[in-house]
Amino acid sequence: MSLHDFGKVNGQDVTEIRLANRDGMAASVLNFGAVIRDLVVPSTTGHRHVVLGYQALDGYLSNPSYLGVTAGRYANRIAGGKFSLNGNDHDLTANEKGKTHLHGGHQGISRRLWTIIEDGMDHVTLEFQSANGEEGYPGDCTIRCRYRLMGPATLAIEYSATCNAPTLVNIAHHSYFTLQENTDIREHELQINADLYTPVDADLITTGEVLKVQGTPFDFREPRAIGKPPSGKLLPYDINYVLRGQGMRTIAQVLSPDKKLSMEVISTEPGLQFYDGAGLSETAPPLSGQEHKPYFGFALEPQKFPDSPNKPHFPSAVLKPGETYRQMTAYRFKSA
Repeated sequence: MSLHDFGKVNGQDVTEIRLANRDGMAASVLNFGAVIRDLVVPSTTGHRHVVLGYQALDGYLSNPSYLGVTAGRYANRIAGGKFSLNGNDHDLTANEKGKTHLHGGHQGISRRLWTIIEDGMDHVTLEFQSANGEEGYPGDCTIRCRYRLMGPATLAIEYSATCNAPTLVNIAHHSYFTLQENTDIREHELQINADLYTPVDADLITTGEVLKVQGTPFDFREPRAIGKPPSGKLLPYDINYVLRGQGMRTIAQVLSPDKKLSMEVISTEPGLQFYDGAGLSETAPPLSGQEHKPYFGFALEPQKFPDSPNKPHFPSAVLKPGETYRQMTAYRFKSA
């Protein structure tokens, strides 16, 4: 582990934390937004950079696609930026098209400076104190993010949160992955362990329905190229899957186009948002050797279901005083 200056935000230092383990895996973490800036994994063809990142802090200050961030307090969308809790109505910032609350609002925890509270050669723990009223959320909330590089070639992520008043917490890791640099991710093979999905309207808000993936372009029950749906026409993917099982289990697998590297996603969460990166663009200089353009990175985000505060039959994202929110997710890589 080593610490490096990465610029300043409002006069405060931003730090890059570089992690490594004995298996040849390395990561770059920023205490701004609890970002994964870079992730390097060994393969039979040499080390591969498997997430998209920016060269400098300016990229993360704007970061319209949320590259590498920890998204929250509530990741994903809340319709109208409104919800009711214990009979009280709450208005959140509507930072998407002026009518939808997305990934915690204009700032959210993804555009704030976190505190490094513990670190080592292969791990770091960050903390953010989210105050009552930030982006409209009730209650003070203490949020922690722990990154650890584990063998074999695994990035393990643990989120936790506590509060002093009932509030919402739904945190998600938002890296854009590519298992083969500068290739169209629609050539990657993807499998998602889900029989059901939650359809959305024109504003990407869940309708409340829970439908079968069978017979739709959203069917990833068997491994297939992202760009080759078994039925129906190819659509841009930005959709939540209702995952099978409970507890820590494998929820998705990905294989690179050259079949030399695979990734397994393991998580405790009930839902998985799959976004194919259709809206990616180069808004700031990328890391060396990368291109940021449509379909050059995909996101697999374990989380609660979108707009669950307004859909009582969806898994609840309410956190109460005395409770602790916890999420564990791991991205495990393997050379083929």
